[in-house]
Parts: sequence; structure tokens; C-alpha cells
Amino acid sequence: MQGRCVPCPQPTSQHHKVQVLSEDEVVVAMMDTARGWIRTCRSLCVLTGAGVSAESGVPTFRGPEGLWKMRDPMSLATPEAFAEDPKEVWEWYQWRRRKIRGCAPNAGHVALAAVEAAKTDFLLVTQNVDGLHRAAGSRRVAEIHGSIWGIRCTGCGAERYEQGDFTDLPPRCGACGGLLRPGVVWFGEMLPREASGAATDMLTRCEVLIVAGTSAVVAPASGYAALAKRHGARVIEVNPDETPVSRICDATFRGKSGEVLPSLLG
Repeated sequence: MQGRCVPCPQPTSQHHKVQVLSEDEVVVAMMDTARGWIRTCRSLCVLTGAGVSAESGVPTFRGPEGLWKMRDPMSLATPEAFAEDPKEVWEWYQWRRRKIRGCAPNAGHVALAAVEAAKTDFLLVTQNVDGLHRAAGSRRVAEIHGSIWGIRCTGCGAERYEQGDFTDLPPRCGACGGLLRPGVVWFGEMLPREASGAATDMLTRCEVLIVAGTSAVVAPASGYAALAKRHGARVIEVNPDETPVSRICDATFRGKSGEVLPSLLG
């Protein structure tokens, strides 16, 4: 598009005092602006990752606390690992389930559950499988990586939720005798159609997207911020560290979600 040619402003002899804001003042100003975006938007989407749950004590895949018997979790969360040694994979998941069972929602989870009630068009998209968002009271949730409390039979396909431990590993289906597997999405598997569809639909229409506690390195969720941005959404990031999506965000807050989200959403 052609622009209109205008003369450049000429320097003057007058001196104008320029106000320089401190780093804290810049953060406060940006927080006020972001609160306004959230308060006035008609549709709000939130994407959460492992960092949100880590603040509740849930072990992360990429942190040292996620190691089990010195095994890399990335080598256990695959269909190939389950096919080779379902007992070992289930021992790891039973260990994870016990760890998560002792965790409780933090202030970030609670703040997200509260803002849901204030928005008619809202969706919480989470990469976390621990169920802490639902425990905090969130109901409009798309669990794109499934749930660690879900169980699915590899034989007949029957599904159910099971909070307790299994006595015998690997557990088997009471109906058909087939192997039961955790109801999570392993590396290399497709996302659940319903949850993935709901997430994509919301990301293409939301006016504001909050990205909290995710490293933004696992596809396809790593592309969600860019998708929302292409469709006109303002993107707000909450993370202690810089991530691959930081450069496209309209506002970025460096801090823990349990500390930033209550202030941002309050």
C-alpha cells in the first residue's frame, strides 16, 4: 500500500524532558494494560503447561525431579516402550500417580477457575495430565494430552477413570483380559479429537490468549500462540523463563504462574 509523502520533523532548539520509567513501573503499567485486555475481551483462552503444575509439586518431564530409576521420562512415554515392557511403563506411571495424588491446586489453578465464571466464552487448554485444574474447580477444560487418571483397554477400547493403585502390573481389563494403558497421549500419538478440535476452534476466535507455564517446545501446542496471533488475538505470556513464543507476545510477565495469575486475573 502506498503511503503519503510527509516532511520529516525538524529538530528544534527546545528541550523536552523525557520521563524514564523504572523496570518495576514498566511491569506495573503493562500489568494494568493486560488486565484491561482480559477484563474487556469477549472470548478468553488459556494454555497451561507443566510449569503451572510444577508449582504444586508435580514432577516435570524435563526436570531432575521427573527422573525415575535414572530413566529419562521421554524414553518411557512412547507406544514403543509400552509394547516392549508394559510392566516397567506401568511401574513408572504408578510412581507418577502416587506423586500427583499428594499434590493440591495452587493459587494459579484457583485464579483460572475463578476467571472462568466471569467469561461466557472461555476455554482452558492444558498440556497437563494431573487433573489439578478440575480439582481447583475448572470445568471448561480441554485436556489435549489426556489424563493420568484415565485408563483405556488396548483390546476392547473400554475407558474409565481410576484414582487408586493397581495391585498387579500391568493391569488387565476385567471384561476382555486385554492390557490396560494410561489414558494419556504418548510421544508420536495423535491428540484426542474432541479436545484438540475444541482447542483449535477457540484459538481461532479468542480475543486474548494467556500462555502460562509452558516451554512451548512440544508440538502441536508449541504453535498455539502463533495460531491465535494470526487470528488477531492478544497473547500474554506468564513464565519465569524466555520461551520460543516470547517474541510474538503482546505482554510477557517473568514470574511463577501461582504469583502472577492471581494478580493478572484478579
